[in-house]
Amino acid sequence: MCYHIIQIGDEMSNMTLSVPEELHRRMKEHTELKWSDIARRAFERKLKEVEMAEKLLRTSELTEEDAEKIGHKIKGSIRRRLSK
Repeated sequence: MCYHIIQIGDEMSNMTLSVPEELHRRMKEHTELKWSDIARRAFERKLKEVEMAEKLLRTSELTEEDAEKIGHKIKGSIRRRLSK
């Protein structure tokens, strides 16, 4: 494992990430990319997804069983579409 230190935000809090050696080697080949910016945007995107899901869950009247049924239907539909 290789550790890649990324600074995030204006206050520059530090976060240490573990990445496999092969990924780190490939990242080092692209010094033109600002990996801390890429990671920050990915973290922000994921947090928005999670926060939206949490908001939906707070106001939802669906049961967990209902959500599972819907999920199975969606996955089945995607599977059928991709198999064509």
